[in-house]
Amino acid sequence: MLRRASSPISAIIADDEDLARAELKYLLEEIGDVEVVGEASNGLEAVELIRKLDPAIAFLDIQMPGLDGLSVVRRLRESAIELPYIVFSTAYDQFAVEAFRLEATDYLLKPVERERLEETIEKARRLMADRLSEPAGASQLGKMPALNRLLVKSGARNLIVHPHELIYATIDDGVITLVTTQVDGQSSYRTLEELQSALDSDVFWRAHRSFVVNINRIREVVPWFKSTYQLKMDDKKGSEIPVSRLQSRRLREMLNL
Repeated sequence: MLRRASSPISAIIADDEDLARAELKYLLEEIGDVEVVGEASNGLEAVELIRKLDPAIAFLDIQMPGLDGLSVVRRLRESAIELPYIVFSTAYDQFAVEAFRLEATDYLLKPVERERLEETIEKARRLMADRLSEPAGASQLGKMPALNRLLVKSGARNLIVHPHELIYATIDDGVITLVTTQVDGQSSYRTLEELQSALDSDVFWRAHRSFVVNINRIREVVPWFKSTYQLKMDDKKGSEIPVSRLQSRRLREMLNL
């Protein structure tokens, strides 16, 4: 199911509150480039709309009669229906981890702000463009697919980002911090090994026991003492990441230093 990135994004809205549906539809119309092709007032209607209309995005309230938003996604998977990009909306943040496990594109807290919604639409656009640029059959061949969503806890917000936005991850006193192109925050993973195993091994490299870096986000390699190196990363702070002695050898091999 490939959708042209140049065409309006088709969307459905599922929420048991009429006012919430109307407000979200109004914001989407203000932003433009999104066509709301259907509305549902409960989870069962949402499943049927997605089956019939094949929207690019489904905005799902989490707490709905019949089936809640999380169960809508599970029902679609059980029925082998290809999922649209799923955006959950709710007044509560305690469902964010489960939404992340279901590979939601985003997680919006009510009342939805226009600026935040614009970020969601832009994220969906990027994901569509990435999908269109993949060679035919690429997702079925080769190694197991890597994780395609990361949950970043930033203050009271639970944000979902694409892994290519991750610049580096670090662990300190058992807490993993994720530094991305847009936001910094904590990860729900318990160890760097666990996080790295879910990422693309061709892109994310364990430069040091306390750091995993996105090799495409290295700005500069700086020689350091005893034949080691530091990496200046492409984040807003220009963070400097140490490279262990063992991994310095690997770095020299990768870059022909």
